[in-house]
Formats: sequence, C-alpha cells, structure tokens
Amino acid sequence: MNPNERKRRWQLALGDDDQSDLCQSDQRLSAALSALYNAPAQAKSRGGLGASSPRVARWLGDIREFFPTSVVQIIQRDAFERLNLKSLMLEPEFLSTLEADVHLVADLISLRSAIPEKTKETARQVVRKVVDALMARLEHKTTELLRGALNRSQPTHRPRSSDIDWGRTIGANLRHYQAEHQSIVPETLIGYARKSKTHANLDHVVLCVDQSGSMATSVVYSSIFAAVMASVPGIDTKLICFDTAIVDLTEQLVDPVEVLFGVQLGGGTDINAALAYCEQKIEHPAKTHLVLITDLYEGGDAKSMLARVASLKQSGVNVIVLLALSDDGHPGYNSSHAEQIASMSCPVFACTPDQFPELMATALTRQDIQQWAAGQDIALIRGA
Repeated sequence: MNPNERKRRWQLALGDDDQSDLCQSDQRLSAALSALYNAPAQAKSRGGLGASSPRVARWLGDIREFFPTSVVQIIQRDAFERLNLKSLMLEPEFLSTLEADVHLVADLISLRSAIPEKTKETARQVVRKVVDALMARLEHKTTELLRGALNRSQPTHRPRSSDIDWGRTIGANLRHYQAEHQSIVPETLIGYARKSKTHANLDHVVLCVDQSGSMATSVVYSSIFAAVMASVPGIDTKLICFDTAIVDLTEQLVDPVEVLFGVQLGGGTDINAALAYCEQKIEHPAKTHLVLITDLYEGGDAKSMLARVASLKQSGVNVIVLLALSDDGHPGYNSSHAEQIASMSCPVFACTPDQFPELMATALTRQDIQQWAAGQDIALIRGA
C-alpha cells in the first residue's frame, strides 16, 4: 500500500478535521461517518444527525452509496443505539429508506404499540420484505429435509410407485442385473410408507419461544420456521411465545407476518409458566419435540422450571433447548440453568438459522442430537 493511500485510510478512520487533501467523495464519506461516530455527547442526546427525517434520510443515502448492505445494516443499528433515532422509525418516509433486515424487524416489533396509523402499512411492507427474503432462503431446505426425515421414519418393502427409494432399490438388486437386457430386475422394492394423517400418528413440534427483549432476532427466525413447519404434511406445529404472559400464535401460522405482529417483545421472563402451558397442550409425549428457545434467565420460579423440564423429559418428550436461534455469535445465558438441564440428557446449545432445518430433521428421525451438534462444531453445554 502506497503512503498516500495509507494516510487517506487513517484520515477516514480517525475523522481528521483537516480534510483539504481528501477528494470530494472521501470528504462526504468522512462526514457521514463523523456524524455518527464523532458526534459530541450533547449532539447524541439530541439525536446527533438532527431531529429531521429528510436530513437522516440523506445521511442514510450517503451510507448506502459508500458501503455494502451488510455494513449499512451495522451502521444503522449503531445509529439507533448511539443517536436515539428510533423515534424517526415511526415516520413512514424515513422507514421506507432503511435497509431492511432481521434486526430492523425486531425493532419494529418492539415499537409496535407506538407505531402511528400512518406508518403501520409501511412497517408491514418492511416486515413482509424481510419475511419473503427469509422464506426464499430457508423454506425449500427446511421442507425438503423435514419431508425426507418423515419419510425415512417409516421404511417399507411394499412402497407405492411414487414412494420408491430408487437408489437403495437399485443397490439391493444389483445381483439381478440382466446383461442381455442391460437392466436390473428389482425383485425387492425399498421405499417409505406414507404417514397416516390421524393426529396420533403425526409428529408434534412445539416451539416455545422467549420473547423478552434479548431474544428479539430468535423470535423472528422462530416465527418463520414455525410457519414453514406448519405447512409440512405429517407435522403438527405449535408456536408459543412468552415473557411473563403467554401468547399462543399457532392459529396465525398461515402468515408469518401476522405472527410477528402478534409478538410483543420486551417484559420479563416466566419460563416455568410457559412450559406449564405447553405441557397442557401435549397429548402424545413420545411423538412430541419441545424446542425451548430462551437464554434461561428465569424471572419466575427457577426450581419449578427445572423440575418441569425433568418431568417433560421423563414423560417421553424430546426436549431441546436453544440458547439462541440467530446469526449473532455466542449468546449470553444462565450457565447454571443450562448445565442443570444438560445433565437431564437434554441437548442445550445455540443454533444458527441455517443449522435449524438439519436439527429438526435429526430430531424427527430420532437420531442423537448431541452427536449431530458435535459434528456441526456446535458448542454443547455440558451437564453440571
């Protein structure tokens, strides 16, 4: 790197007051960053960039010009935190200029009760945009893996023609190869029996999701996956969100946007009460997978919460605890509670959205989840 380029980068990084030797484009870039990261304390308390929607929109335009989308989203989050811009998100003109991502959706959900009527439709459009993008990214993989897992759970040697596993059938009949006809005579068919659609024969998945503020992005992803799983034949899916209150969103799963607008982020945490509610909804414990998504900071009765997890496990429910379902690094969590639940032979770990479909496929085929997690280089919590 030549000395001039090195000097330029240091000036941009440090926000040097003397910018006379920077080109016009670099001066705009420096001004955009300085407005956020070099704003004086008194400016921050007033909103830094000014309490004007057009001014902030112009600033966001500059940021989008100079940085890729992933960096823009980070800068937006910094601006909301450092410069108190969340009030501007209630303005439709400003909201429409933002780069939409999971974190923005979480912010909108948390501000839901404060969103004025004039902004609600814009907010819904922003949420729909993110939901559609997540569905495009996650839906196909999830449905394919889950359908395959459900099929693999019922092998048969008398499959229907549409249910034949041709790879395994050919492998099992290679000895019947007819050279003169250059074909294999499949004396033994291998495939999968379709599941009965009676409620007792379904696999049951209960997503019990902590909607306290620290779990915001996990709530967004959980809602998406719950909607996808609810569309898969053979799985009965329930979505229960909780803080100190409990919201059963199962009936809204046909539309994940409606699910998200039914969530109320924030408040305390009563995991024990949520598990008690889920317990009432479980009719077939041996065929039920309860995925508890929480950081395990219990605001209610911790002793009863741990006892309830043990009771669910002993009844035959496959209890899985996810400390986070998000793209963000390592979550904060109550290590004591995590270790005690892990000692009950319940897998406890954090999971990314891209790993979640394989996790559920592993659960539905009754494979060892802890072994699967170890193969994914996921850090499992060890029992106390």
